[in-house]
Amino acid sequence: MSDHPSDQPILELQGVSKTFGAVHALTKVDFRVRSGEVMALVGDNGAGKSTLIKGVAGIYPFDEGKIIWEGSEVHIAGPKDAAKLGIEVVYQDLALCDNLDVVQNMYLGREALTSLRRLDETTMERKARETLKTLAVTTLQSVRQPVASLSGGQRQSVAVAKAVMWNSKLVILDEPTAALGVAQTRQVLDLVKRLGSQGLAVVIISHNLHDIFEVADRITVLRLGQSIGDLKVSETTQQEVVQQITAGELSHVPGVSAEVIA
Repeated sequence: MSDHPSDQPILELQGVSKTFGAVHALTKVDFRVRSGEVMALVGDNGAGKSTLIKGVAGIYPFDEGKIIWEGSEVHIAGPKDAAKLGIEVVYQDLALCDNLDVVQNMYLGREALTSLRRLDETTMERKARETLKTLAVTTLQSVRQPVASLSGGQRQSVAVAKAVMWNSKLVILDEPTAALGVAQTRQVLDLVKRLGSQGLAVVIISHNLHDIFEVADRITVLRLGQSIGDLKVSETTQQEVVQQITAGELSHVPGVSAEVIA
């Protein structure tokens, strides 16, 4: 957990909503995260977690509400807008190419070129090594080994390093420990802690409350597309969070309470 989160949120959502036909995926949701802070986003399937982060990432523009970034209102019309601000998302499928090596994956779509317009392999390899070293990712044998040969924890580490390398200020991690063993989960949780301690804002989505209580500073609870809790980890318990997830009080009557896009 980070020691000194900044007071002003780097990202603040004010009353954002999103509908898909008759389905109210998000209803007037407030959300904020600060630099140097690990914010967990929790809720049952259908709570609206993925819709919220996809709105921040520019995949689903919000229907209403405001996005405040570093104190100013912004409009995120697509993923490129989010990337320009410094927002990177590591989705559950990681979006890595098995047949490419670690360096090629970290630079995919953003390759460095020499003055002769050829791939600048030396620069890309050096920067990839530097980023992995900064994040204390030490289990890789080589940055030139194919991603297909990596363990689940190593793959997650490469995906996070790829996100961090592009001057990102906010990194969103979607279920980063899903399907990982004990040792690999430990590796990823340590990495999440380091991101916060290095001053980045981190949002982590997870169903595993044990993991969340280990790495997060605060927890935002979504239920049926509404934000119903913003809790300090140091002042709450797993039982209280479960109670909020399953029976937290709603401020609006949901238009559709089932089969909401998660």
